Amino acid sequence: MALVLLVVSVTIFIVMHLLPGDPAAIMLGPEATNEDIAALQAEMGLDKPVWIQFADWIGRFLQGDLGKSLFFQNRSVSDVILDHLEATVLLTLLSLTMAALIGIVTGVLAAATHESIFDRGFMLFTSIAVAVPNFWLGLMLVLGFSIMVPIFPAAGYSPLSNGIWSCLSYLVLPSITLAAGAVALIARMTRACMLDVLRNEYIRTAKAKGVGPSLVIFKHALRNAIIPVVTVIGMSFANLMGGAVVTESIFNIPGVGRLLIKSVFTRDYPVIEGVVLYIAIAWTLINLLVDIIYTFIDPRLEY
Repeated sequence: MALVLLVVSVTIFIVMHLLPGDPAAIMLGPEATNEDIAALQAEMGLDKPVWIQFADWIGRFLQGDLGKSLFFQNRSVSDVILDHLEATVLLTLLSLTMAALIGIVTGVLAAATHESIFDRGFMLFTSIAVAVPNFWLGLMLVLGFSIMVPIFPAAGYSPLSNGIWSCLSYLVLPSITLAAGAVALIARMTRACMLDVLRNEYIRTAKAKGVGPSLVIFKHALRNAIIPVVTVIGMSFANLMGGAVVTESIFNIPGVGRLLIKSVFTRDYPVIEGVVLYIAIAWTLINLLVDIIYTFIDPRLEY
């Protein structure tokens, strides 16, 4: 984890400083003089060599200080990210819950009814779900369920402090938009793993002993097929945490994705670096959690 975070931090720092544009000039506007820009650069430490800026940033990061934002009234980067974290975490959790439940159930049913009409329809649905772009699906959901049939709000976000139902009403459509691709991926993986397990001898033995179909599917087959599915769910969670940029922009949700886009346009280097590190930390922690979950699913696994 430490090595991954080091590589990510070095890469994003270099990439950010290769981008054209001067944060000081952007902040002061087109009428600023060269002297004003130079003074602001000195105040923000942007006049130092890049390697010194990187050393200062790494030193602060190791102390838990990600620096101060250049455009959010000189607030700390950690506070800025925390202000936008609630919406992204809730959106991700709701999307992943939808994707996992629908994906596993439909994948198991498709495997249990292999080559049936349901299975063929399932394969068609997952192919479409993978191919449909998030932005198009989001716009169609807004058109259908916010404009033509006004059931859910078209855009915006209600904090959890305003009530859970008010918050969920704003998150339903973006969660469906974000979960569509993950549903298809989890469902396909579940189906493939279940079909592989159902061909094993111990499944035939269980059926020959008169074990009921439901018990064979959910106790004997699913538990042995679930480890690759857990891996996909973990990867989907990390992808959703970091990849909600388009969805948050469409539905005007003040999450980490929109914060990243805004910071890129304003050249707010500390916030960009902090958000990318947050995504990298989420990736590594989720991969660690998935590895730990393996041992609970299959006691034969040891580390």
